[in-house]
Amino acid sequence: MILELENVCKSYDQSKTPVPVLHDINLSVEEGEYLAIMGPSGSGKTTLMNLLGCLDVPTSGTYRLAGEDIGALSDDELADIRNRKIGFVFQNFCLMPKMTAIDNVMLPLLYRGVPLKDRRIRATAALKLVGLEERMDFYPNQLSGGQCQRVAIARAIVGSPKLLLADEPTGALDTAAGGQIMEIFRRLSNRGITIVMITHEPHIAECADRICHILDGRLVDGHGSAYPEKEAVTVEE
Repeated sequence: MILELENVCKSYDQSKTPVPVLHDINLSVEEGEYLAIMGPSGSGKTTLMNLLGCLDVPTSGTYRLAGEDIGALSDDELADIRNRKIGFVFQNFCLMPKMTAIDNVMLPLLYRGVPLKDRRIRATAALKLVGLEERMDFYPNQLSGGQCQRVAIARAIVGSPKLLLADEPTGALDTAAGGQIMEIFRRLSNRGITIVMITHEPHIAECADRICHILDGRLVDGHGSAYPEKEAVTVEE
């Protein structure tokens, strides 16, 4: 299993009173699986995504990522996990507006201390993987929404993460651009990248191998078709 949650609960203090948000979440995701999590607004989707992305830790229960107990790590160790093992794709892209596409994609590698030449080679390969090698010197304001999201995906995978987390990745896109993003996710999944995607759109969730539903902070496991053997992928020379 790439990730395992056992009896995970999350509460936040509000006026010194604990407010429960997640209740006894149990979830296992196999390496290479493509999982969609659906739920209405206020169901706990964002809180769950924050936990999976090591942006927060459980109040109780256990979260293991690639066998490592996340709750036992320091803030610095969590930051290192986010940089080396997790790729993030957000609804609003979160690109640096004054940086070109390739500079945006190289950014996670800069934080790792990867030399410039290697950063550029790997970022170019990631942009080629999402079909944007001809736009690498463009700035975000020179790209369409769908192209910006493809840059964000390239940035998320440039470090060859163990887990790709996508939070409403098509929410800011039209139907055609959203379809292109789902095609890229399917290609990445077929190459062996583990994907957990949060969405409220049924037709987007149906692109995944398995669908789970969250309601009032409780996760209900779903059923999906078995997925084939997948080839591991890294972004290198």
